[in-house]
Amino acid sequence: MSRRCELTGVGPMVGHNVSHSNIKTKRRFLPSLRETALQSEALGQSFRLKISNAALRTLDFKGGLDAFLVKASDENLSPRALRIKRQLKAKLATTAAA
Repeated sequence: MSRRCELTGVGPMVGHNVSHSNIKTKRRFLPSLRETALQSEALGQSFRLKISNAALRTLDFKGGLDAFLVKASDENLSPRALRIKRQLKAKLATTAAA
């Protein structure tokens, strides 16, 4: 199971534990992830995604999942999030045409 945010692409980073005597040992900094059900207003459905807590705050700031996905770059999104983004764009295009 990947420890990577599905919306922002944030993953583990590496660094050092530094002791009092300045001995450095390798360690990993894992992102704070949680599995959350996110509601899409345009699609009328909820999706369970594994996202970081920082991404959850960003979603609140941007105005929800739909607004975030429309502006998000495709490189950072997971394949599941890309599928949701494609569905969202198709739905928005049909409502704009009608």
